[in-house]
Amino acid sequence: MENTKNSPKDFFLHLLAIIALYMSAGSIITLLFQYINVFFPDPLSYMSYSGISGLIRYAMATLIIIFPVYIFVSKMLNGEYVAMPEKREYKLRKWLVYFTLFVAGITIIIDLVVLIYNFLGGDLTSRFILKILVVLLVAGVIFLYYQKDLKNKLSERQLKVMAYGVSAFILVSIIFGFFTAGSPIKARLYNFDERKISDLQQVQYQIINYWQRKEALPANLNELTDTISGFKAPVDPQSGNGYEYAVKGKTDFELCATFNLPTNFGIIGQSVSTYPSGIYNENWNHESGRQCFERTIDPALYPKLNK
Repeated sequence: MENTKNSPKDFFLHLLAIIALYMSAGSIITLLFQYINVFFPDPLSYMSYSGISGLIRYAMATLIIIFPVYIFVSKMLNGEYVAMPEKREYKLRKWLVYFTLFVAGITIIIDLVVLIYNFLGGDLTSRFILKILVVLLVAGVIFLYYQKDLKNKLSERQLKVMAYGVSAFILVSIIFGFFTAGSPIKARLYNFDERKISDLQQVQYQIINYWQRKEALPANLNELTDTISGFKAPVDPQSGNGYEYAVKGKTDFELCATFNLPTNFGIIGQSVSTYPSGIYNENWNHESGRQCFERTIDPALYPKLNK
């Protein structure tokens, strides 16, 4: 019987269950934090679609794969506990459960300390309180579950109710992620738009550099071709056509491209700057469709390079 209780199968099943639990807990906290960031934005914090949607997609992917693994392995282990109750005394199991209780307990304590500290400092915002509650909820559920499981006080019905309840909550959280971060199709369209902005930024840099050296704007983008540096004006990765460029004055020009989506399409109810503003506060925000960016070169900021 001792060999059965300490079999490699038991070792890896218990280890897999705990790892899957930690990854699932971290992912649901990350997911909920991003939803809070969307609906309760901090004016002092820079928000971007790529940053938020990337974290949302990563958390969703982890939960879609890892949480079912945790449920499946836990079901297998509970079945073995019913068939062989002595397996509940497996030393590795107790070590892992007590360690989990320790981590959950420490998390709750730290969470409450941070809450009181910020309360005393007068820094209690809805955004902060909600994040504290999220951590408290996740850690609290884990702590209560394993505390009762360690004492074998959970009936089969309670296990099912808890499993279905947590699974439903995670499923709703994942589904909501598609509305917040956008579908995979929209994510690809966004990636095209992001690439177009990156191309336009490169072209703009080359135009300014051209003007600084020759004190004139290029007549067309082909004049920017440099066989030594290897630069050649990029083309739209989606259509394969060149970007539009027009000279509007001695120091004025515009660059145009066609975009699939508005800048902040993925963030519900928030207007965010998708692209960093840059040192001179360039604005690359755009709507869907053809969009032109007008630029004026300030000689004071970009003096000529040839003296």
